[in-house]
Amino acid sequence: MQASTKTTQSSSPLRVVHTVCSHDCPDSCAVLVTVDGTGRAVKVAGDPNHPVTQGFLCGKVAKYLDRVYSPERVLYPLKRKFGAPKGPSKERSNSTFERVSWDQALDEITGRLRQIADEHGPESILPYSYAGTMGLLGYGSMDRRFFHRLGASQLDRTICAEAGGQAWNLVYGRKLGTANQDFAAAKLILAWGANIHGNNIHLWPFVEQARRNGARLIVIDPYRTRTAGLADWHIAIHPGTDAALALGMMHVILRDGLEDRSYIDQMTHGFDELNARVREYTPERVAVWTGLRPAEIEQLACEYATTRPAALRLNYGVQRSENGGTAVRAIAMLPALTGSWRERGGGAQLSLSGSFQWNKQALERPDLMLDSPLGRPARVVNMSRLGHALTELGADPREGPRVHALFVYNSNPGAVAPNQNAVRRGLLRSDLFTVVHEQFLTDTTDYADYVLPATTFLEHEEIQGAYGHTFVQHSAQAIEPLGEARSNVWLFTQLAARMGFTEPCFRDTPQQMMEQALDPDENGLSRNPGMRHIALASLIDRGHIALQLRDARPDDMEASLPFSFGAVETPSGKIEFYSDQLAAASQDPLPAFVAPTESRLGTAAERYPLEFLPRKADHYMNSTFANLDGHRRVEADTAQRLEMHPADAAARGIADGDPVRVWNDRGSITLAAMISSRVVSGVVAGRMDWGKLSADAQNVNALTSERLTDIGAAATFYSTLVEVERLG
Repeated sequence: MQASTKTTQSSSPLRVVHTVCSHDCPDSCAVLVTVDGTGRAVKVAGDPNHPVTQGFLCGKVAKYLDRVYSPERVLYPLKRKFGAPKGPSKERSNSTFERVSWDQALDEITGRLRQIADEHGPESILPYSYAGTMGLLGYGSMDRRFFHRLGASQLDRTICAEAGGQAWNLVYGRKLGTANQDFAAAKLILAWGANIHGNNIHLWPFVEQARRNGARLIVIDPYRTRTAGLADWHIAIHPGTDAALALGMMHVILRDGLEDRSYIDQMTHGFDELNARVREYTPERVAVWTGLRPAEIEQLACEYATTRPAALRLNYGVQRSENGGTAVRAIAMLPALTGSWRERGGGAQLSLSGSFQWNKQALERPDLMLDSPLGRPARVVNMSRLGHALTELGADPREGPRVHALFVYNSNPGAVAPNQNAVRRGLLRSDLFTVVHEQFLTDTTDYADYVLPATTFLEHEEIQGAYGHTFVQHSAQAIEPLGEARSNVWLFTQLAARMGFTEPCFRDTPQQMMEQALDPDENGLSRNPGMRHIALASLIDRGHIALQLRDARPDDMEASLPFSFGAVETPSGKIEFYSDQLAAASQDPLPAFVAPTESRLGTAAERYPLEFLPRKADHYMNSTFANLDGHRRVEADTAQRLEMHPADAAARGIADGDPVRVWNDRGSITLAAMISSRVVSGVVAGRMDWGKLSADAQNVNALTSERLTDIGAAATFYSTLVEVERLG
């Protein structure tokens, strides 16, 4: 597909531009934007020539022009009016802010940052960002350079994928996996914590193709998602017990001799130790933890091990539990036990992001920290403990200074960060200076001193990889930015100039940074592994180019299968059942089930007996799209609802539609009861939303904790206990 900005026909005023959806989704779709003669985008469509996008878009992005042209867009720099209090607001307009020029906003922001750095040290400045854009430049380029040179605290971006990513790499060394297209060849697809139809929709056609050819779809999920409702078998496991089920499956597989010993001998490390460990995970014992019957565990293990090929789609929901890293580790080992990696249509997929080996050192310039006033790498603050960082950090001098400035972009922590009440207490501090670069007035902008207008992916140029496919993509700028919206790259270039940073890297253009990420040789071809056939000019011309991941063997059929042969990028050079790395850190080198503190198996269940699932909506992207009326209409059935099993509702005298209070030690929220069969007894579920759009200005994260995962120090959203009572 040509990434054309020219008219499609010489007589037509319309032109079609190749862009890429930059939202946090594995699909990273190629999007064709039709622009009319006035420069207005009039249509978005999936690129039919992209092998994964296949000409269609998800329900979120199909209506993307509603977002771009929303009358509620922030289009000009805003400054909080003198005396206007910070805090939760029902306002979706800018009545608490006044419009200022970019020059005034930038001058005043840099003045405050300079003052704060002088008085409290540069580490008292904290950037906070995540994957509001997955574009390489918008996610992390000029912003990282700016904060590194400033000496600001580094942010450990753990909130979404860190536990699972580290766990996968402990087993395999690199985040590779089964290609989407190869799922079509599977005879069994096991979706573990993966709502494919809801948030990975471009894998679904390959799942359906496999099913038309006789494959079965099994879904393991404590909630009956859209995907679970379409499955041949939905296994409603208790939250946080995934590691136990995986170990129980291993017990059956090894007890019955269903493993692939030749593959294990050739490709793995620590099998004997794992074999000894899983003997204690009998189906009868695992059934008590998981809520399944022993016969179901036996059937699942046997069906997975004997149906060839079997593909496993594992998603990140599994790792958002206290022992979520171990759960991912254990599940990831299953295809190594059965030798499933050798078969097209087998293996597993968590993330394919390890396929993309960008030159991030050149893009992000961590070396600039040595040129900062600190002269050393700055301290690291875990984003999953933002409440702690804003309210308690600095009390111990060994942790460094208190946070006095928060710079938010690509994220909405007022809605998505755990332990929301602690986060809000911190945001309300009178001595905290907060800047937010955003497209709308969100839960976070309610606390901002300045709100700066951000572009959408139609309004700037980008380069992008993916974590659900292996295509490098170029996203052309389709339209001029609306109002005075500006990209991340522009913003941090301007801030660097006003701070007096003279290093040449702060004058790099977006295309120069794209070149740096590709690291071209003298012929213009990338030096990055898998990208050595790609030049930026050809990428811009074509829109998307597949990585070449088959250098090891000339036989394409075999060499496209990851972990099917050869060395693995772990310390042992093999797939690791036993981790010497964990043993050296005094952690259990083998997977084991440990019941989450906040679960029906822990002591906290005496006070709070219900396990709470703070779910993501199918038609939102975390909190993105939640404010748009069209998206809210299609999510209306679960808006401000608490889904409860009939038995749990009856025990509390609650009927469908009753107002209920949901609470624990961290906070409470008010919802309407929804008697539902989508949850099992002992589990309740609520959907994440903007707090400012709810009756009590709070959302589900008022209930979640800042407790961290066993691996990766990530968020534990799905280890949350609550109690529920009827109001009135």
